[in-house]
This record gives sequence, C-alpha cells and structure tokens, in this order.
Amino acid sequence: MARVLISMPEEFLNKIDQVADGENRSRSELIREALRTYIYKQRVRESANAVKNANLLEEMLE
Repeated sequence: MARVLISMPEEFLNKIDQVADGENRSRSELIREALRTYIYKQRVRESANAVKNANLLEEMLE
C-alpha cells in the first residue's frame, strides 16, 4: 500500500482522531473510507448530470 503525506490543521486532525477512536478504527481507515465515499458521491453527481443533460438535449430535439 502506498503512503501519502498530507498537511491539515491540528484541530482538524484532532477531530478525525476523535471520530476514529469513537468508531474503533485507525485514522487511516477513517480517511480511506471518507475518500471512498467522496469518490462514490462524485460519480453519482456526474451520472445525474449526464442524465439531466441528456434529458435537456432530448427536449431540444423534440
């Protein structure tokens, strides 16, 4: 597994650690899950936009 070095405010890191501790997970697990969720939601938004654009084009062609 690759390692990534990121910078963030100490306060934000403390919040991440609190959530991770509360869920009995590591900081890395929590951040990976957050990024997976972000990527999934981005794909859903892109798909929704594609459908919206297709519908607009279809209406214009009618």
